[in-house]
Amino acid sequence: MVQEVSHRSLDTTNPEHIHYRQGAIEITILGGIRLEGLDRMRVTLKIQVEHLSLRHSLDLYNDNQVEKLVRKVADKLEIGTSVITAALNELTDLLEQYRLSEIERTASNQNERKILTEAEIKSAQSYLSAPNLMERTKEDIGKAGVIGEENNRLLMYLIFTSRKREAPLHIVSLGSSGIGKTHLQEKVGALIPEEDRIEITTLSENAFYYFGKRQLQNKLILIEDLDGAEDVLYPLRELQSKRRISKTVVHKNSKGETRTVHLTVEGPVSVAGCTTKESLYEDNANRSFLIYIDESREQDEKVMHYQRKLS
Repeated sequence: MVQEVSHRSLDTTNPEHIHYRQGAIEITILGGIRLEGLDRMRVTLKIQVEHLSLRHSLDLYNDNQVEKLVRKVADKLEIGTSVITAALNELTDLLEQYRLSEIERTASNQNERKILTEAEIKSAQSYLSAPNLMERTKEDIGKAGVIGEENNRLLMYLIFTSRKREAPLHIVSLGSSGIGKTHLQEKVGALIPEEDRIEITTLSENAFYYFGKRQLQNKLILIEDLDGAEDVLYPLRELQSKRRISKTVVHKNSKGETRTVHLTVEGPVSVAGCTTKESLYEDNANRSFLIYIDESREQDEKVMHYQRKLS
C-alpha cells in the first residue's frame, strides 16, 4: 500500500520497514510504529541523502528531540534545517494518518465473525440437546488434551463461555510455580474461538485504554501471569465491574498543538489469570472464582500415563 499526498509518499507495504521519500531525502522507519499510545510516536529512523545516511531513535511528538535530530541531520548529511524540518513534519502527518487507518482496520477485522454452516449449526444443536451435557463436555475437554483437573477444567470452560453474557464470570488459577496453571488455562482457552480470546503475557500500565472502543467487548482475556500485572489491576477491575473504562490524555500533533483525547473501551469481558500468590488483592479476588491446581501424586500419575500413551 502506498499513500500519496502531492509530492510526498509513504510506502507501508512492509509495516516493519516503512519508506518515506521527499525529493532527495529518503527516510525508513525501522521496526514500524506502535498502534497503541496515541500521545506519543516513538520511531527509529534511517535518514538518507544520496550516499550519506544516519540512524536515530526519537519521539516525533517531542519538540526537543526533533530539533536535536534536525541539527544532527543538517550537520552530517549536509542539508538545510528548513528542508529536513519540513520533511519530518510531513512524515509525522502521514504516519498519524496511517496509524489511525490501521487502528480502524484492526477494529474492523476484530468485528468479523465466522459464519457457521447449516451442518455446523445442526451438529451443535444436537450436541447441546443430548442428555448428560455437563458430563460429556467434561470428557471432551479431556479428549482435547487437558489431563486430570476434571472439575477445574469444566468450571473454567463454563466461565469462558460466559463471555457472551451481559455479566460474564471470571476465574483465577492458584498454585505453586511450574505446577501447570498456565497449561490448564491455555488448553481450555484454546477451545474458545480465536476471534473471541485475547492472550496477554505482559501489559503496560495504560495498555487497556488503547484498545479500540469495542475491541474487547464480549472477549475472553487470558493473562498468563497476574503476579507481573499489578499496574493494570485497577483498569481490569473496572472492566469487570463497570464493564467499561475511560481515560483522557493530552495529544500533541506534528505542529506542536495540543488537544485532549477521550479514550473509552467498552466491555463486558471475561477475565482469567494465573498466580502463585494466594493472598490476591481483595478487590480482585472477590470478583473471580478462585481454583487451586491439583498438586497431588494422583494428578502427576495421570499426566505421566497420558505421556506414555503418546510416546
